[in-house]
Amino acid sequence: MQNRISKVKKDLAEKLDIPADVILNIPKITIVGNDEITIENHQGILQFSDNFIRIKSSLGNIGIEGSNFEILFISGTTIVLSGVFKSMEYEGK
Repeated sequence: MQNRISKVKKDLAEKLDIPADVILNIPKITIVGNDEITIENHQGILQFSDNFIRIKSSLGNIGIEGSNFEILFISGTTIVLSGVFKSMEYEGK
């Protein structure tokens, strides 16, 4: 049932020319160089340290490795991180 609803929402977004991340609440990740990452539509921080962060999203957890992490901004659905980023991976559902 959930897959059918997601498909209808995706089709609606395409027909109305609305970005899918808005309709489907999927994460939008913007990386600037290797020192700033913005993640929109997150569902919370699961783990945070100086060299690793794990963030919950509708597509599964997102793990980011690096060093000197700092949270520059956080709101209900947006987080901006600084540091030196080495890798990022979707951990899946």
